[in-house]
Amino acid sequence: METLLKLRDFFARRAENILSLLLFSVFATFLVQVLFRYALNLPLGWTVEYVAIAWLWSNLFGFAFVVREEEVIRLDIIYGLASTGLQRFMDVVANLICAGIFAATLPAVWGYVTFMGIEKTAYMQLPFSWVFSIYIPFMLSVIVRCLLNTWHAIRGTHPKYVTGQAAESHEYD
Repeated sequence: METLLKLRDFFARRAENILSLLLFSVFATFLVQVLFRYALNLPLGWTVEYVAIAWLWSNLFGFAFVVREEEVIRLDIIYGLASTGLQRFMDVVANLICAGIFAATLPAVWGYVTFMGIEKTAYMQLPFSWVFSIYIPFMLSVIVRCLLNTWHAIRGTHPKYVTGQAAESHEYD
């Protein structure tokens, strides 16, 4: 078990490295774009395309492989007012609905992503199937997260169900 945890941590750090490189490349490409457009008066089309693709990939890759469940931002005004039992019930229902929708649409999304291989981006000539392919791991991670959250809600094992251990709890409440 310890070996699996070490392996998981290793891959988590590599995912963070990849995300950092993606975000750095977005920033660097944006600077190149500004330099060429405004200082040299030579606008580059590929920079706009790359920034859009890398931003899409960084957001979806980041959620799929880097962001932990405790770091996800939610609007939970009504949820916070509910009792722990009702919160668990809402978590089960919401997560099963979310997982169901993502699972039900997965075949259609797969079909769309593979179909878009016939089209290419304007400047870099990348197949759109490559551009959109990150959406598949994103969907799978959402399904897995929702099912894990459902399991934790049913069992009541998540720290947010124990008073004082959730990120939302404060000393001054």
